[in-house]
Amino acid sequence: MLLIGLAAMSWGTTGSVTTVLVAQAGAEPLLIGAARLGGGALLLAAAARAITGGVRIAARDTGRCVIAGLCMGGFQAAYFTAVTLTGIAVTALVTICSAPLMIAGLAAVLLGERPTPRVLAALGLGVAGTALLLADPEAAAPARAFGAGAALALLAGLAYALYAVVTKTALARSAPLPLTAATFAVAAAVTLPGLAWTADPLGQLARGWPWLLYLGAVTTAGAYALYAAGLRAVPASVAGVVTLLEPLTATLLGVLVFGERLGVTGGLGAALLAGAMGLLSRRP
Repeated sequence: MLLIGLAAMSWGTTGSVTTVLVAQAGAEPLLIGAARLGGGALLLAAAARAITGGVRIAARDTGRCVIAGLCMGGFQAAYFTAVTLTGIAVTALVTICSAPLMIAGLAAVLLGERPTPRVLAALGLGVAGTALLLADPEAAAPARAFGAGAALALLAGLAYALYAVVTKTALARSAPLPLTAATFAVAAAVTLPGLAWTADPLGQLARGWPWLLYLGAVTTAGAYALYAAGLRAVPASVAGVVTLLEPLTATLLGVLVFGERLGVTGGLGAALLAGAMGLLSRRP
């Protein structure tokens, strides 16, 4: 749970960094996603080679790895495009508010997981808290195309949920670091061609390379390696609730860094999220 929580807090910085990239480097969503996945895949492959001797996974998990990589590529494209349409907070909150519910449903059908009453209570608190954060009019950023952005954010949530459940099945046989490296190699391969539809990709890379390096090294390679290691030890539904630390982190960054205001509704949402984490942290 601690590893997944650290990963989620790292992901919570993604929206803020994306906003800086768009404002200062003119970076486009396709380039941000491709650079993040490409850099993360290279770093994960290097780490897997240094620590485990190479990127080797069980033969039975090759298909699952490809599916998870496709889901991750779709998640990146949908998420970063939604950020440009609806803003940081709304995209993060819609995506991660929907993902735990989808994960719980998919895990019950595909993995045979039956959430305990304590997990269901934490899920309810977490989703309710996230919804309150989303509904907080003082924290919400103005959106250029709210409907389209919200739809893309939901699509990103579904892609992420599928990634989590498929990865969970593969972790029964394959080690977390090589599996994550192979998955992100697939994700990078399907997103890099998108650079052909971006204007001046080399110029965008030159202007925004420090932030792109952060996205690849910290929020991708480091965070997803931690997530896979944690996912191996906890049910997928529990992992889905813990990742709700991402929108909480994103919201707090919006308040502390970008001057957004968190009203009473948002404060109550944050308290409910903290309660959900407290429920999960207690041993049964």
